[in-house]
Amino acid sequence: MANRTPAPQNPSRSDKMFSQGRIDPYERRKKLPDPTRCPSCGALYVRGRWTWQIADQPANEELCPACQRIKDKVPAGVIQLSGEFFQANRGEIENLIKNQENLEKERHPLERLMALKEMEHGLRVETTGIHLARRIGDALKNAYQGNLELEYLDGQRKVRVNWER
Repeated sequence: MANRTPAPQNPSRSDKMFSQGRIDPYERRKKLPDPTRCPSCGALYVRGRWTWQIADQPANEELCPACQRIKDKVPAGVIQLSGEFFQANRGEIENLIKNQENLEKERHPLERLMALKEMEHGLRVETTGIHLARRIGDALKNAYQGNLELEYLDGQRKVRVNWER
């Protein structure tokens, strides 16, 4: 049997989604007690995960990271939408965004829309998680084509998505 050595890891690669020392003040350093319920949205923390389960026993209370982000007004994902096509199909595109949130939030309580804000040349969509922002960007590209740009901010758990058509 040949002696195999693993391929060397290159920590300086810039195409990784996150750097090793990522900074996220909303990420817990230790687990919460089971169960813990968010008093704002009702999500339940059980066995290290936030879910939409109902507590079958008395639960501790603490804001979930998504509700904390909403309270602090600090989005993890920002999507910028612009272009003539966007302006002409705005209602349909806003429905697509809300449908994507419903699909993602059903399984992942920490992935939610925070705000839809009017901009001079389009719309700014803010999300509590990076996965919802990416999902919305991908859905826009799949449904309407256009130009999609993703930027994961180095060392942080944040993403910027720009879509234009």
